[in-house]
Amino acid sequence: MNSPPKPDNPYYAPVEMTPVPNTQPSTGSIYNAATAMNLYGDGRAYRVGDIITVELEESTQSSKSNSTSVDKSGSTSVGNGSIFGQDLSVLGNPLSASLSSSNQFDGEGTSDMSNSLSGNITVTVHEVRPNGNLLVRGEKWLTLNQGDEYIRISGLIRPQDIDEANTVVSTKMADARITYSGTGAVSDANVMGWLARFFISPLFPF
Repeated sequence: MNSPPKPDNPYYAPVEMTPVPNTQPSTGSIYNAATAMNLYGDGRAYRVGDIITVELEESTQSSKSNSTSVDKSGSTSVGNGSIFGQDLSVLGNPLSASLSSSNQFDGEGTSDMSNSLSGNITVTVHEVRPNGNLLVRGEKWLTLNQGDEYIRISGLIRPQDIDEANTVVSTKMADARITYSGTGAVSDANVMGWLARFFISPLFPF
C-alpha cells in the first residue's frame, strides 16, 4: 500500500528568489537598477517566483456502459461400426459414442461519474518559457480535526489569461495536474478493503 502524502513536497515548494546584488548608485544619476520599479506595470505575475491565484472551476461528467454475450455449443456423435455386416460391440455393448458441449457467458457493466471542484489556491511561477508561458506549481494543506485535506496543482498558463487581480481560472491552464484528496480517519473510511477489491478484480476466478 502506498504511503500517504505529506506536506512540503519539494516539487510544489515556492521558488527561492536569487538575492539582488548590491550595486553602488551611479554618479550623476538618481536611477538605481537594484531598486527600480516599473511605473507602468499592472501587478500581473510574469517572473520566476511571482505568485498567481488560480480559481478552481473544474466540472466533469462521464457515462459509460458495455455488455458482452458469448454463446457457443457443439455436438458430435459416432455411430456403431460394422465389419462384414456385423455390428461391432464389446461385451454386448455397441461401439457408439456421442459428445456435446455448451458454453455461455454474459457480462455487463455501467459507469457514471460526476466531479466538481471549486475554490482558490495561490501558486508560484517556477519557469518562464521562451514563448512567455508560465509554468506554475503549488499546494495547499488544510488540517482538520479528523485528518488533512490537500490540493496540489501544476500547469502552464498564458500571461494574457491573467486578469487585473492577478488570478487565472483553472480551465485556462494547459497540461494541468490537479490533485484533491485527504488523509486520516475520514479518508480511510472511504477506501475499500483489500479482500473486497480482490473479489471484484479480474484476478477473481469466478
